[in-house]
Order: sequence, then C-alpha cells, then structure tokens
Amino acid sequence: MFRILSLTVLAAALTVGPALAPGGAVRAAPVPEDQRIPVDIRRTTLLVRDIERSLPVYRDALGLTVIYDELIGGGTDAEGEERPPTTRLVLLRANDTFIGALGLMQRLDIEPPPPPENRRAMPGDVIVVINATDLEERFKRIAATPGVTVSTPPTRIEYPAPDGGVIPVLFSAFWDPDGYFIEVNRILGPPAGIAAPSPGHHRAHARSCGEKP
Repeated sequence: MFRILSLTVLAAALTVGPALAPGGAVRAAPVPEDQRIPVDIRRTTLLVRDIERSLPVYRDALGLTVIYDELIGGGTDAEGEERPPTTRLVLLRANDTFIGALGLMQRLDIEPPPPPENRRAMPGDVIVVINATDLEERFKRIAATPGVTVSTPPTRIEYPAPDGGVIPVLFSAFWDPDGYFIEVNRILGPPAGIAAPSPGHHRAHARSCGEKP
C-alpha cells in the first residue's frame, strides 16, 4: 500500500503546530510567534468534473463548511452579448478562517473528461491529507458516499519520528469521484513539528549517513 507524507490541506502539519485538545485529540494550532514565516498555505484547489458530485464527499461526509460558492467568468462581451459563466468555484474550511482551505473548481465551458482510473498516486498527482478526531465514525459516512472508492479502512500504522521513535497514526484512505487520493487520519501520538530534533540526534544522523556534522 502506497504511503506518503504529503501536503495537509487542513493545516495539520506545515502551517500550524499541533495541540492537544481535551481527551488527548491532536488539533491544529498556530506555531509559536518566533517560528512564524511571512508565508501561509492558503488552500489547495481540486479541479473536478461535477461539483454537485463532490460536495457530498467534502461538505457532507467530511463535514467541511462551505464559505464560498460562486459562478465566475460570465457577464457581457464587447458587443453587449451575455456570456455564460466559465467556472464554478467552491471553497470549504475546517477550523481556520484563512489557511488550509480546500477549493473545488469545475470548468463549465469544457466537456468533462471520462471517469478516472483509481490507481496508485504517481508524480504529478495530488494526495490530500486530512485529520479527523472522530475518524472511526466519520469513515463510515465517507465509505457510504456515492462516488467514493475505499482504498484502506482505518488501520493503525507508524511513521518514523525525527527523534528516532515512531508517530502512531490511525490511517485511512479513499478515492473521491474524480480519482483524487484522500487520506483521513487520526494521530495517536505526538505528531511531527512539535519540537525540532536535538543537535546530538542531528550529529548522529549525519554520521550514519556519511555526512560531516
């Protein structure tokens, strides 16, 4: 089974630091002020064949909130003739009003391509990683959504941790109606990004890789 640590569109890794909510669940939280940079990952936009087929996955099963749903590109041309919209754009969010949004874009002025072939992700593909503290129950709704193909039901796996330990994760994955590979995980231990590896660990790692410390 294909595994990759990839872009987290719901602000679970790159743009925010994790925090522990009541009950021990890992939730997104801003990184400390002295670690902030002048760049935010605003959103990832998925081009889809039919937004009405995608919304039951992202809005209903995953529970994201629609914050924007507009038709773009219409109006009148130079001769005053009405032009139909060329694009529909829907934006959804989880727990942050700015970073980590998910976009769904449908081109209305083209014939949609044929249904995709669900396959192992390859270079040029996108893997979306989402965290859900209620994964076990939520995945039942995801799996029952029309157009969804389950790749892996919730399964415990372990990623290597920077300190030499492991990061336990309840991992699940599915393909959405357009063939995008979506991971929905629940982190069971401290996730990556809480603390940098110690200098001693870095030197030991460098020696093991044949590098100069």
